[in-house]
Amino acid sequence: MPGPLHGIKVVEFTEIIAGPLAGMLLADMGAEVIKIEPPWGDPWRLIQSFSPTESRPFLAYNRGKKSLTLDLTTPQASDIIEKLILGADVVIANYRPDVAIKLGVDYKTLYKINPALIYCENTAFGRKGPDANRPGYDIIIQAMSGLMASEGKLSGESPEHIWSSPMIDTTSGFCLAWTICGALFARERTGKGQMIETTLMGTALMLLGSRISQVESMDFFNRRDTVESLSAMRQAGIPFKDLIEIYQEEHPPTSGTMYYRAYQTKDNAIAIGCLSDPLRKRLLTILNLTDMRFEPNYDPLSPEASQSDLVLIEQAEYIFKKKTTDAWLELLTNDGIPAGPIRFIEELFDEPQIQANDLITDLEHAEAGHIKMVGLPAKFSETPLVANPPPALGQQTDTILEQLGFTDHQIHILRTQQVIK
Repeated sequence: MPGPLHGIKVVEFTEIIAGPLAGMLLADMGAEVIKIEPPWGDPWRLIQSFSPTESRPFLAYNRGKKSLTLDLTTPQASDIIEKLILGADVVIANYRPDVAIKLGVDYKTLYKINPALIYCENTAFGRKGPDANRPGYDIIIQAMSGLMASEGKLSGESPEHIWSSPMIDTTSGFCLAWTICGALFARERTGKGQMIETTLMGTALMLLGSRISQVESMDFFNRRDTVESLSAMRQAGIPFKDLIEIYQEEHPPTSGTMYYRAYQTKDNAIAIGCLSDPLRKRLLTILNLTDMRFEPNYDPLSPEASQSDLVLIEQAEYIFKKKTTDAWLELLTNDGIPAGPIRFIEELFDEPQIQANDLITDLEHAEAGHIKMVGLPAKFSETPLVANPPPALGQQTDTILEQLGFTDHQIHILRTQQVIK
């Protein structure tokens, strides 16, 4: 059976992570995804590269696509783009709005070619406002969204970004794919295409979730006072290291953190997640501890409550060091308490649970040979997803141009003019 998006044609004008990931997710679902790359390739091909045009980061976000090299700055490119768009269902673009217009791949231009087109745009900050035409990457949005400060980590005296995963870019990729599927369904009903605007900043705020959710009658004055305090400290030249320390003292973590954290064990480390009172009480029983939150007349805002939380954490840390990780896992799992060992990425490839669910897949790449990468993110019972290898640079250029009606001689001319590679 073909995938759920079999028959859908996507033209992708994207680079780095968010846009490419969206295209990859659509390709996994059976869409034909044509990635437009400059003759020198997506910049991501040069990051941690193992050959002149291939890199692990590029492989990670471009599975299942076709690569068409095309210099969009040349006059000849417009004819190729027009032919592509005439037969396309979806366009994904993550250029700044002004860059898309300059290259002739903005929504208004492409709409004139194909009014039924679904055009999904991802920018850093959005089309409106003072930052609309500013460039921005994951780290910039981490900084400007409050995510980096909320994490509170320092590298020396400077704030440290979340580097283990490009979480904003990655979540944005899923957001793009989600919105495109919604627009395709709407077009089935109405026959109309549309433009979709997504932003890295909007995705970052979604990730902050409950931190953004506020009750104005309770939170307005605290928010105002915090903003005024931060402004005053910055004007006074207080270093960020001291500023974040003061902020964390005034905004301590919510109580109950002993139930949702990682602990050192006798031989490794373990993570615990107890988000309900029954689970928390069972954990207390196992650890032989008491928590004043379960006593009558408990006041979570009292100084005693905060101090009690700190004491509980210290006690739990001491107790967890007495047994091995495996011993704790057996004890906790038998009582239905969510827990898991702390692993490193390299350990996942031979992990039985990962293998049983095909969460890492094996593919054959045209240049790299045998590769491993993240498996398909979902399983469909009737329209299964399929993982195909990422393309080499320009691997399908000639085939795509031939399908668009270009002759071998015309393709040769385009190549000598360096319009394609």
